[in-house]
Amino acid sequence: MIIGNGLIANSLKRIDSEDYVFFASGVSNSLETRSSEFEREFSLLKNTLENNSGKFIYFSTLSVKDQSKQNSPYVLHKLAMEKFIKINSNNYLILRIGNIVGNGGNPNTLFNYLKTQISQNNQFVIHNKARRLLIDMDDITKFLETHCLLLKNDIVNCAFPYYYDLREIIGAIEKKTNRKGNYSETNEGDFYKVDFDDKIMAFFSGIHPEEYLEILTKKYI
Repeated sequence: MIIGNGLIANSLKRIDSEDYVFFASGVSNSLETRSSEFEREFSLLKNTLENNSGKFIYFSTLSVKDQSKQNSPYVLHKLAMEKFIKINSNNYLILRIGNIVGNGGNPNTLFNYLKTQISQNNQFVIHNKARRLLIDMDDITKFLETHCLLLKNDIVNCAFPYYYDLREIIGAIEKKTNRKGNYSETNEGDFYKVDFDDKIMAFFSGIHPEEYLEILTKKYI
């Protein structure tokens, strides 16, 4: 059973099953501040838990590891959802996701934003100290299917285990689009470390960071 109809939900259709409840209807905008949006997700999540007995799989965010965002409404909300699930479910899996790359979805995700700015020759500013963890939406589904669905009451960090400089991502998009990004740099940015377990390291074993970035640009540009 899949709850939601966005990017994550659509990518999960291949592994949909009555044995699992994939909750993919959460707040997706990390800059969201409206309490009504957070309350909507909580109400839906609570009702879903109460009315379904399958293994509950929730998609959270690696931003909970970012010390600069610890007081943001989005991170506080995601942590509250995780806590509620752990207290009220006896069979759950929480995936903390990096920056998702896929077709459609939120236009303000990192990859979509950079792709749009470069393709439309818009001026933009990047933080040169920033590093980001990327993940292909299709890889989330594959990782779930091959490494995670049998886990019980666990939290797993899910992203390609490499911290991309924004200029690396921009360079790959420039190469694919044959356009130069019209951007300036500021000496700012955040960078937080994430502990990746053996499952995610094994899943991406043998793939070089430059190769993974090339795969993403070929698929989604």
